[in-house]
Amino acid sequence: MSWLINAVGSVLVLFVLRDVFHTLWHPTRHGGLSRMIMSCFWQLSGSLTARRRASGLAGPLAMVAVVGVWALTVVVGWALIYWPHMPEAFTYTAELRPADHAGFIDALYVSLVHVSTLGLGDIAPTEGWLRVLAPMEALVGFVLLTATVSWTLGIYPALARRRAMALRLSHLSRTHPTTEQIDTDAGAAVLDGLADGISVISVDFMQYAESYYFYDGDDRTSLARHLTYADNLADQAAGARHPDVRLSAAVLRAALEDLAVILDQRFLHTRGTPRRVFEAFAHDHGRHAGP
Repeated sequence: MSWLINAVGSVLVLFVLRDVFHTLWHPTRHGGLSRMIMSCFWQLSGSLTARRRASGLAGPLAMVAVVGVWALTVVVGWALIYWPHMPEAFTYTAELRPADHAGFIDALYVSLVHVSTLGLGDIAPTEGWLRVLAPMEALVGFVLLTATVSWTLGIYPALARRRAMALRLSHLSRTHPTTEQIDTDAGAAVLDGLADGISVISVDFMQYAESYYFYDGDDRTSLARHLTYADNLADQAAGARHPDVRLSAAVLRAALEDLAVILDQRFLHTRGTPRRVFEAFAHDHGRHAGP
């Protein structure tokens, strides 16, 4: 029976390490556990009434929940590895009776001590393979801490880039540029800048897919509400007389189509046109807007 408990513990630890790897360090994949938690928080936030909704908290709270589940699963997994070998494979200080400290709670305690690198030493492994395994848990704890910091440092700049692009589109929409104004060298430069920014946003959604589950705030910083304007702008510039403007419009159109594919495949699943995808994106984020 002890081998089965050890096997379950090992599977839990490996499952978390795989999820951390695919969430943080594999740019084209997304961890299954983290995605499920983030999606659940997002859906819950969207289902609340406007008065009770705390839109801006959905993403941050989901991140905290993901990290908490990672840490808890690792601690429980390692505890299941220690538990069947207590107390005979461990040494205890003189104040502790081994027979009284061989339960699962004690295994959890040992696991927490090692994953947090406290090293209290009141209960320590004596068997050879456990003495090697315990420091490995401390290394995993350090990996989780580093992963959390890296995740935070990566996702918030991605959110800033997305909101900056939304603000830029908002500025353009409020100035109402005419076809004649777009049909110039300056218009081509504007379209090129938008295409570059949209390409960066596409990469952010691939590498930091969790950023989708963050609400962008008011209309001016909401990319979901301004992508249709970028789509309209590409249509408007496609008929320009200036060849550079037509080329820039085609590049912007291609960037928007790539972004639509990423949004649809990963989050929305409409199987529709880019315009349909952008409308679904706006609707999904609009459900999380305040009153």
